[in-house]
Amino acid sequence: MKLGTTGWTGAEGLREPRRPGARHHGAAPDATGTEREGPASQGDHGHGNGAEVSSIVRPGVAARVGAVLLFVGPLVAWGAELIAAAAWQNPHYSPFYNWVSHLGLTGPRQVAFGQVADSPLGAVMDTGWVLYGVLLIVGVLLAFDLRQGPRPLTIVVLAILSGVGVSLVGIVQGSNANVANGLIALHSLGAQGVMLAGNIMAIVVGVNGAGIGLGRSRRIARIVLGLFGLVAFPVFMVDVFTGWMWNIGLLERAVIYPIMIGQVLLGRGLIARHISHRQPAAACRLELGRRRQAGHPTRRKE
Repeated sequence: MKLGTTGWTGAEGLREPRRPGARHHGAAPDATGTEREGPASQGDHGHGNGAEVSSIVRPGVAARVGAVLLFVGPLVAWGAELIAAAAWQNPHYSPFYNWVSHLGLTGPRQVAFGQVADSPLGAVMDTGWVLYGVLLIVGVLLAFDLRQGPRPLTIVVLAILSGVGVSLVGIVQGSNANVANGLIALHSLGAQGVMLAGNIMAIVVGVNGAGIGLGRSRRIARIVLGLFGLVAFPVFMVDVFTGWMWNIGLLERAVIYPIMIGQVLLGRGLIARHISHRQPAAACRLELGRRRQAGHPTRRKE
């Protein structure tokens, strides 16, 4: 419906009233730093052809759930890591020295990959990794619209590779028993898979951030995080294969944490985007109620 001559339309027959001087082209950032959907500004493309950037994110409740899952997943893994590390008593766990995957060892005390490992709550860490992987995969499938072509498809494929990788790390432990039976190959494949796919995903999200509704600074932050992780990856691998093993835990986290930080920021950005898009509809409904109470006539949409 429309209200008089003010030009209200949109979801449920309403739209947000145009404000004097408001931008009608480009993705204008709101107070949260999230850009609204719409044609991209010249700065979004780096050239002034006025090309429109279509959204690659789904609307609706399912997409909002996906955004929350993306935000929560890394937090679950970090929480499990803190709990498992705190349970180490002999020796105490060092995030700089010890392997990350040693937190998930559930067997007896052992010397694995040159380090003494005894993780009483290894099952907590393994569960955290598997949950993280599942939340990541489900989150991107709910949040991104695959009908929009290769941009969302690339993000979803990279997220699935990352999710499967981190889940493999939790399912197949880096234990001496798995070294003996050969299953350590799956553990290594999962770990290196998430390291590469996760950091590449961060870069792809940053490059396509305009279609997700991310502000310029947030897009740049994701690209920087991904590049940092990719640069740290070969340094970590050299540290491993040369046998130097200098602060292996620190270098391992230099590769992993940029992925997790980037995914938390992605989830937060998507949540903010959905909140900002709901505000105009709420304002329209409020104005409609005020006009009805004031006795202003309304008419059906032609």
